[in-house]
Amino acid sequence: MLSPTKIDIQKTKGLVLQWPDGHSTFYSVNYLRKMSPSADMRHQRDEVKKNPLTVLPASAFQGDKPLTITNAEFAGHYALKIEFSDGHATGIYSWDFLREIDPHIDPPADFASQ
Repeated sequence: MLSPTKIDIQKTKGLVLQWPDGHSTFYSVNYLRKMSPSADMRHQRDEVKKNPLTVLPASAFQGDKPLTITNAEFAGHYALKIEFSDGHATGIYSWDFLREIDPHIDPPADFASQ
């Protein structure tokens, strides 16, 4: 298991992890929420894979409010537990899982400025 050497969270933008091999990964808030490792989100992703016309539950939408990270804390030495403004708080993102879902997107230029 690789643990990141640096963790930078901005509640309105997302998460940047710096890995021991020098690789840096940016995860937007929306991407983290969509890829939550919680049982309900895994089930939902499986359903969408089987049927792309699957109707998402209303709780997946916030109307005109942007999705944000409301809290993040370590879960032992192996993961982050992230809570979102839509109330989703059951995802524990292990370092291995985060490396596995790396979207290969560079952080926005203004990420570290806020």
